Amino acid sequence: MTAFCPGPRNLITDIAGLKVGNSEDMKLKSGVTVLTGEKPFLAAVHVMGGAPGTRETDLLEPDKMVETIDALVLSGGSAFGLDAASGVADALYDEGRGFPVGAITVPIVPAAILSDLLNGGDKTWTTNPYRTLGKTAYRAAGIDFALGSAGAGTGALAGDLKGGLGSASLVLPNGHIVGALVAVNPFGSANIPDYPHFWAGPYEVGNEFGGLGPCPARLPLAMRTPDKPNPLNSGTNTTIAIVATDAVMTKAETKRLAVTAHDGMARALVPAHTPFDGDLVFAAATGSKPIVDPVADRMLIGHAASLCLARAIARGVHAATAADGDILPTWLQKFGHHA
Repeated sequence: MTAFCPGPRNLITDIAGLKVGNSEDMKLKSGVTVLTGEKPFLAAVHVMGGAPGTRETDLLEPDKMVETIDALVLSGGSAFGLDAASGVADALYDEGRGFPVGAITVPIVPAAILSDLLNGGDKTWTTNPYRTLGKTAYRAAGIDFALGSAGAGTGALAGDLKGGLGSASLVLPNGHIVGALVAVNPFGSANIPDYPHFWAGPYEVGNEFGGLGPCPARLPLAMRTPDKPNPLNSGTNTTIAIVATDAVMTKAETKRLAVTAHDGMARALVPAHTPFDGDLVFAAATGSKPIVDPVADRMLIGHAASLCLARAIARGVHAATAADGDILPTWLQKFGHHA
């Protein structure tokens, strides 16, 4: 069996034509991450959490008219963060990009948010900051970008630790590339309770999140409530993600890719998809590489997307960095002696 290998950056931008931009406000302890492309791309979405916050996701369904979009936005800020998509739309409009409506172009920018309102940051703004953060993130988009406490992962919390922004990629034996991008802010934990090992440990490639491998201890069956402030406040969690491929796909096939990728979230977070999380996966297809085997290739791409998402989740938590005013430690602060 031919092994999967990460792309040269081990980022979602290993898929040609995709770019990612981050912006953050360290005083606010929040930020925005934008995925965009050199040209519009196909997208779909699937929600499995009980407390989602979204914008323009209905049009991604296979029966809706709009086929391609211009950008996807992941943002902190709870419902306030949905305004980040307006800033991205403003920037796209300035470039003349969007869906043609007569003489006007209307940028199509679906978005999802996580809640980082109770993370110790200063939320006493007089003007919603997320529109500006969205525009700044879009304009910063490139093939290289920061992980950990950056973009939408800036103020994220993951169980008893700081969360973060993660990404990963795989080059498949059939030549297709698959990648994931995720802001990790779950009610549950990315690591096994009391251990530095990540739930995603069996899927790690090299030392991308510490190289500890699977946990040697017997895994707990009982769910542990994370020891963090107000853990059961509805809407104070959520992991939001994007998986992408260079394959040619229909909207229905892209929707199935988003559904399948949720397996990666369930492998990497325990518990996942709770009533208090708005867990969501966008899927994007750039359509630059035809599928040769309609059955095998699509199954392989879906499997790879779930693996990339699991690894990206662990990478996001592992890469988090400490900042003034944090209410939870980073993985490195708590378990760094194991690294």
